[in-house]
Amino acid sequence: MSARQAAPLLGNLGFAKPEIADTQHAIIAHSFSAGIQPEKPEARILRDADRIEALGAIGIARCFAVSGSLGRPLFHSADPFAHARSLDDKRYAVDHFAQKLLRLPQSMQTATGLRIAQERADVMRVFLDQLAHEMDAAPSSW
Repeated sequence: MSARQAAPLLGNLGFAKPEIADTQHAIIAHSFSAGIQPEKPEARILRDADRIEALGAIGIARCFAVSGSLGRPLFHSADPFAHARSLDDKRYAVDHFAQKLLRLPQSMQTATGLRIAQERADVMRVFLDQLAHEMDAAPSSW
């Protein structure tokens, strides 16, 4: 829907049809769930930027904010890091780190995006290690 709605706005701003098409592709290809490969540099950069925002301190805050708004617990009380159970990020916020967030660096399209994503994923791992320490739980291997 965003890509469709962008076309008339960009046209009114004087963008040419090929520029509008490229922008629409970038909008569509940045989606994690769409599974569309970005074809142009702008699309690769936008995709990386979107995924980078899901990592690091901002990503931690977003993950817990979304889980809280959905009424999901932060973690499984008996096995917070899923050592003896299957991960379920539809149920526990911490599981989302393993199932999606910490895998995002592998999907980066640019060298700069990869570097930043790895740095931010490391921030998340430090957080998870501290969380495990404070809960006196075995740390994750994520």
